[in-house]
Amino acid sequence: MQIAKELSTYLIGWRGYFGFCQTPSVLRVLDQWIRRRLRAVAWKQWKYGPARFAELRRRGVGRDLAAQTAGSPRGPWRLANSPALTIALPNGFFASLGLASVAARRPA
Repeated sequence: MQIAKELSTYLIGWRGYFGFCQTPSVLRVLDQWIRRRLRAVAWKQWKYGPARFAELRRRGVGRDLAAQTAGSPRGPWRLANSPALTIALPNGFFASLGLASVAARRPA
């Protein structure tokens, strides 16, 4: 995902500026929101039910869960928090794309 590379530049800057804030939970929530948004973007890019089903299956989601999720009438934002998309696009996937974490602690 090209968007992850572009976003990572900003996240590194935010981490440098806000890295020593007194409320690290805010940064963890921001990290969660960013990953959820990227899952929603991926869901939109897969476009239609059969393509969504195939992508979920290719990424290790079970047949029943993939079919249920691909046929869901829910929107991308709601489905981005679903178990199927969490399995298909885990946090490690975004790290492998080079997405920086805002909440990563720097050594003191």
